[in-house]
Amino acid sequence: MIEKTAASATAGEQLDWLVAASTRAPLPDNEIRQRIAPSLVDGSGGPDGINAALAGVGPLTVHSILATRRDQAQAAVRGRAGDYLLTVHVDAAGLVHDLRLTPDEAKPASWTEIDTQLAGLGTRVSFAAAEIDPDGRCRIVHGVDAETRRPIGSAFKLYVLGALAQAVAEGRASWDEPLAIRDEWKSLPSGTMQNRPAGASFPLSEFADLMISISDNTATDHLIHRLGRDAVQRQVSLFGHRQPRANVPFLTTKAFFRLKAASETARAQYLALHQQDERAAAVLELERLPLPDVRETWPQPRDIDQIEWFASPADICRAYAGLLRLDQPGVHHALSRNDDGLNLDVSQFPAVWYKGGSEPGVVTLHYLARTADGRALGASFMASDPIAAPDTITLTAKAQSVIRGMFHLLARPE
Repeated sequence: MIEKTAASATAGEQLDWLVAASTRAPLPDNEIRQRIAPSLVDGSGGPDGINAALAGVGPLTVHSILATRRDQAQAAVRGRAGDYLLTVHVDAAGLVHDLRLTPDEAKPASWTEIDTQLAGLGTRVSFAAAEIDPDGRCRIVHGVDAETRRPIGSAFKLYVLGALAQAVAEGRASWDEPLAIRDEWKSLPSGTMQNRPAGASFPLSEFADLMISISDNTATDHLIHRLGRDAVQRQVSLFGHRQPRANVPFLTTKAFFRLKAASETARAQYLALHQQDERAAAVLELERLPLPDVRETWPQPRDIDQIEWFASPADICRAYAGLLRLDQPGVHHALSRNDDGLNLDVSQFPAVWYKGGSEPGVVTLHYLARTADGRALGASFMASDPIAAPDTITLTAKAQSVIRGMFHLLARPE
């Protein structure tokens, strides 16, 4: 039998292969590597990991194909433990570089059910479910502490993206403008740009894509320095943040890591600076220092209500509304590359934006989804605990289940 090569395979054909392969696992190593991108194979624990995953969920059978295009296909399938939504993405070479298998969950019937589910997720949980009206107004449909300021982790990068788009709109920057890597602007992972050599240039669009899709900290700091800290702080206000001064001075990720890695005494000295100009000077000094030697993330929360970036769920909704108003392809491209596994039905929600953030004690997830009829819906989830760090992976999975339910309720005809 002559099989279609991966180089000419569409996402739909790869989905068909995956379903068929689930009935005859374990697969030979060479077949897996001919079909699946090296990054996904290696990230799954090699061919053995792929085979273990197939054995755990299969054999799969297709109920219905929900959507298909060359680079993405989605189907409702049945597996060993129940019904799932299977989404397959292929790269330019036709290799599967991302796939998601999400349980087909019971849809909530009311916001009361959502509130009950949220109540079990943490000591400080807040959220907003909203619709962004055609005039750009963020209308909260349902929320819990929706206007309460919380630490947001890397979700602050929405404001950096907004500042870039604003600069493009005002003629002060362009998406294809080259920016050179500078060693003094490098930060710690997450990300990959810290591994690029100083002097190598990349377009601002690539910095933005990496900042949002993989939360690249070095890309973020380069954009903050290119645009100017004042421009980013201005964008926080332009996007309707109710307490913008909570983010002054606006931290780069390098300054954040310097503060978090410092001794308790050093952090206390920084927090004792009550004048904004004193803190701003301290941040500039931190940014001149070498990166801290952080081999692993601090295990417990460290001053999450003092040393962080801050917003409320409603602020995040207003930020998404602002990004929609700027109406630039570069914004959409950056925000739609990674949904962190939310895996909504693409026939109902053809476009999804995502940015999240976390550190020990903080987990936040923020989505905007476009419905098939063009409505813009938003969901912002924030959980934080200044004493104990939750299991980020478990909490994220549970929160995403609730968020999928939120979008189901938001999308119902009014």
